[in-house]
Formats: sequence, structure tokens, C-alpha cells
Amino acid sequence: MEFTAKQIADILQGDVEGNLDELVSKLAKIEEAEKGSLTFLANPKYNQYIYTTSASITIVSKEFVPEREISTTLIKVDDPYKSFSTLLEYYNQVKHNKSGRENPIYVSTTASIGENEYIGAFTYIGENVIIGNNVKIYPNSYIGDNVTIGNDCVIFSGVKIYSETVIGNDCKVHSGSVIGSDGFGFTPDENGIYKAVPQTGNVIIEDHVDIGANSTIDRATLGSTIIRKGVKLDNQIQIAHNVEIGQNTVIASQTGIAGSTKIGENCMIGGQVGIVGHISIGDNVKIQAQSGIGKNLKDNEVVQGSPAIGYSDFNKSYVYFRNLPKIVSTIHKLEKEYNTQNNKNE
Repeated sequence: MEFTAKQIADILQGDVEGNLDELVSKLAKIEEAEKGSLTFLANPKYNQYIYTTSASITIVSKEFVPEREISTTLIKVDDPYKSFSTLLEYYNQVKHNKSGRENPIYVSTTASIGENEYIGAFTYIGENVIIGNNVKIYPNSYIGDNVTIGNDCVIFSGVKIYSETVIGNDCKVHSGSVIGSDGFGFTPDENGIYKAVPQTGNVIIEDHVDIGANSTIDRATLGSTIIRKGVKLDNQIQIAHNVEIGQNTVIASQTGIAGSTKIGENCMIGGQVGIVGHISIGDNVKIQAQSGIGKNLKDNEVVQGSPAIGYSDFNKSYVYFRNLPKIVSTIHKLEKEYNTQNNKNE
């Protein structure tokens, strides 16, 4: 795809200084850009690169005035960073603007699919599936029986969505993710052999949720595992059966959440966090990376460590832990002095 400086300026409502017909076909960082690239300058510490960049077009602030000759065509806007983000979003929409049905695919005769769909090759869509408008399902995806997917969703290649799952509007599920697999429920019989407990619930994902690649969300034993509106999940996250995650909570990669735990709204959870089952985490909680959560957390708590303690307490304790050899040496020295003095007194 190629765009002219004028086309880009029209999208961003900016002003062109240079060649209106300058063409670009790719995006790049200002210090690495080549001919045919579009870049941007938002941070003043990168100003030096505007004079050496090979980018064909550079988005800059309206206040920017070159101090010496430049070769790149400028597009002047109010906020270069915001404008470049807008352009990235537009570029993504154009790049992923596929429609129609590829072959081979299987679509059940009982499935209902809305308008302007894209269904990639080797996709399976089961019985009684309901899919909204403007949904894109990339190749090698599996949509099980009785699944509902709302409008404007993107299901990337290789996603597996098990039966009875409900997905809202404007959601993205990235490659390799599995939604609705059985929860980890087993019980031993009289011989100590573990038998699976049937997982008869489902997964409900509300609107505007993003799910990263290779993440798994288990169906409930009874009822539903629920991901509320606006939740953003990174790659490689495990969410167990009957978990509920409150709206606008964000969770970083490799976090694991055990069964029946409830997480509040607007929480921020770092990478590699482990959370035990059957606890409640309040609203606006911040959990630092690699923490282990084994008890309930109240609203607005900030915790770190394993087991996690208050963030401020953790930092104070870590100072002592880091200096533990010196502290022990001091104790031994004082102990030796005390014993020496005590022996003299005897």
C-alpha cells in the first residue's frame, strides 16, 4: 500500500511542507528510516535525526522549525505522537480489511453470520453459532457449537473457541488462544485415581476485550468464567474456571489466576504473578511483577513479593535483606565483644 503526503495530511488534518506527492509504503523509527518510509518526531531528544533521516515523510509538531536543511517532507500537526498513533490504527484497519470466505471452510447450516464477514481457510464453525457484523476470523480457527460472537470482532489464526462461549462486541483474540477449555477439576476415587469433574459452565467475554496470543480461559464448573468490559490480557495468561475479572483491568504476560478468584475493576497486574483460588481482589489494586498473592486484597492496595506484602514494606524489607550478610557480621562481632567482656568480668 502506498500513500502520498497529501493523503496522509488529509487523514491527520495536517499541513504539508515539501512534496505533496511524496510516496511512502512503510513505517519506521526516525533513526532507522529508509527512502519510502513514514516516521514521526515527537521527542526533542531525537531532533538530531531529522537532519540525517532517509524517511520520505516525517510527522512533526506545528511549532517545529528546522535549524538547517532537511530532505524529508514534513507533515505538521498539533500532536505528532497522537497523530502517528492515529495513522497506525488507520494502517491496521486497511491492512486487515479482508472480506469474503476462503476455501476450504466448514460452516454449519444452523450457524448465523452477519454482514461483511471474513472467514479464512480451514476454519470450522459449528452448530447454532451466532456471529455479528464485520467479524474477521482468520485461517485455522475453530468456533464450537452454540458460540456467540458480537460485532466488529477479530479472531486471529489458530484460535480455538469451545462451545457455549459468549464474546461481546469489538473484541480481539490473538493467535493460539483457547477459550472455554475445561477447568482444572478432578477428584480422587476410593483408589486414589483422579476422575475429571464435568465442567458444564461457559466463558463470557464482554465488549472491548483484548486477549493476547497463547492465552487460555477455562470454562466454569457451574455458571460462567467472566471477563468484564475493557479488560486487556497480555500473551500467555492462564485464567481458571469461575474466575471473574472486573472491567478495565490489565494483566501482563505469564500471570496465572486459580479458580473462583474475583478481581476488581481498574487493576494493574504485572507479569508472572501467581494468584491462588477462592480469594477476592479489590478495585484499583496494583500487583508488581512476580508477586504471589495468597490472600484477599482490599481496594487500592499496592503489593509486591511472594507471598506479597505492601509495596512500601517490601522495599524497606529488601534493603535489610540485601544487607543481611553485613547485619549478621555485625551481630557476630557484637556477640564476640559481649562474650569477651563478660569473660573478663568473671
